[in-house]
Parts: sequence; structure tokens; C-alpha cells
Amino acid sequence: MKILVIQKKRIGDVLTSAILFEALKEKFPKSELHYLIYENSLAVVDNNPYIDKIVIMNEKTRKNTTDFLRFLLQIRQEKYDVVVDGYGKPNSVIIGWISGAKKTITFKKNYSKLLYSNVLDRSTVKSTDSTQAIHHRMLLLEPLGIKDKKYKPTIFLLESEKEDARKRLKNAGLSLSEPIIMISAIGSNPSKTYPLAQMATVLDTIAQNGSIQILFNYFSNQKEDAISLYKLCKPATQNKISIEFYEENLRDFLAVTSCCSALIGNEGGATNMAKALMIPTFTIFSPTVNKTEWNIYENGTTNVSVHVNDYFEDTDQINYTTFIPELFEEELNAFVNLNCH
Repeated sequence: MKILVIQKKRIGDVLTSAILFEALKEKFPKSELHYLIYENSLAVVDNNPYIDKIVIMNEKTRKNTTDFLRFLLQIRQEKYDVVVDGYGKPNSVIIGWISGAKKTITFKKNYSKLLYSNVLDRSTVKSTDSTQAIHHRMLLLEPLGIKDKKYKPTIFLLESEKEDARKRLKNAGLSLSEPIIMISAIGSNPSKTYPLAQMATVLDTIAQNGSIQILFNYFSNQKEDAISLYKLCKPATQNKISIEFYEENLRDFLAVTSCCSALIGNEGGATNMAKALMIPTFTIFSPTVNKTEWNIYENGTTNVSVHVNDYFEDTDQINYTTFIPELFEEELNAFVNLNCH
């Protein structure tokens, strides 16, 4: 059996959808499994032993009609038996339909009902400790006779990658015998970014806990904001931040994060990647994000998250202005004391 899984969204979605491959290999051990993703997500699924082939859809193919048609022809020539479309947008539904697979699976949309053999209703999923993000994806495998089960997203690093990361940290003056905390400093967009002044207070709180060393994670085009955040911190906190240390390459960032005691900060891809590396996380959710969708395997100890909804019932107060660090200072200190010593 030859199966194509499509997930052309953000890095966190690509990583979370990778759980499908473990489930598929468990059910169909002789199957050939392909994963269609965008090029910027390759790092989180590289070396995954459950994936037989990664199919990259690059930017040129997405934007050029001729290249896209040529890509569709290549998909058709693969002769897939099954397409599992976790993206479910019109362009991915077209790919699944053109593939010629007899069984095509995605979530229910007006257009997907016309072109796919199996469309599923997300609203039937109930949230548990593994969250809706996991259960939504497992729902896609029900037409293949695979029952919902707790799978955890995992990133597979080579030992050589970890060793190279340790060398880079040492060369930057960091001590591997003292706790290093990676900070998800800036969110993927303004609506998912905890205000810098409030994040600086969070960092000041973290820095009070012993011999902590701090690294920043952000996109390269967010460097100015990261510097602004650094300048808002107290001098004692700034002394603990290695502001010049930055990993441009995502795979290198993953290897460095695997050397950290914890990742703390804005919810997003970095949080999901840290969890997939089995690194403790303390996540600050945006008021605009549904926490029950993405607080994957939260346990109150190694995986902790906070949302303004946790502290206010009045929806008029659900915003960053009222979501002050003092609300979760106790939880933050408890997390750092438990995981970063």
C-alpha cells in the first residue's frame, strides 16, 4: 500500500501531523509512506524513521501555474492507494483528487465533499490531555481502521547534530553544566506575541532563579524586536542573556534546544518542537488562540501553559493588557525550580 499524507501548513502542524506515520506503520508495516510538505518544515521531520519519502512543494511550484501542473502530474504518476489530507484547503484537495487514489480522506468542507471519498467532521472530537490537535489528526485515520491512540510528536536528531550544538554553545561561552533556558521571545505575528515589556518582566523573574543562562529564539526579521526586549530587561537579567547567540538554521536550533533545560515563552512552533524533543515547556498563550487546541500533553510539571482565560471569566478582560506576568508568577517560579536546576 502506498500512502500520501499532505500537511502544507505551519511547522507546528507539520510536526504534529507526523504522528500519523507511526500509526500507519504500526497498522500497515509494509506500506510506503510519503509526506507532502513545504520546504521550510523539512527540519522537523528529517530522519523520521516512519516516513519513507518527503515530497517538497517549493515556493516556485506554488506560484507558477506550469510548475504546479507538472507537480500534479508527478503526484499522479506515483499511483497512491490512499491520500490523507491534513491540510484540507482547495489546493491540497486538488492534489488528492488528481492523485487518482481510490481512498482520499480529509476534513469536511463544501468542496472536499465533492472530490474526496471520505470527509470527516472535526466537531466530533473531544479534548483530552493530548488535546484536539492530536485527536483531529487521528480522526483522519479512522477510515483506514486505525483507532485513536496517544501518539506524541517526535523530532529525531542525530547524535552528531547534538554534539555539534554542544560545541557551539561552549564556544559561545555557555556552560553545559548550568541550566540553559531557550526563550520563545517573539511570536509568529503581533497577535501571538506577549507584549515586550511584560515579557521582560517574565525574563527578570526567570533570571532570579540561580545560575540560569538564557538564549533567545526568534525569526531573523524579528531581531530588532528581540534587541528591544533585551534592553527592557534589568541589567542583572541582561547579564544572563547570550543575546549574540542565534541559530539561523532550523535544524541547528533544534539541536541547541535539545541541550536546554527548558523552553519558555510565546506559544507557537518553538513550543511544539521543544515538546517533540522532550524538553520541558512553559507556554504563554495568546488570548486569540484556543488553548485546548494546542496545549499538547500538558501535565502541570514538565509541560505547563497559561492563558488569560485561566484567570478571568469576564470575556471583556480577555486581552494582553490584563494578562500581566504577576498572574502566573507563582506557576512560572514553580516550573523553573522544578526543571531548571
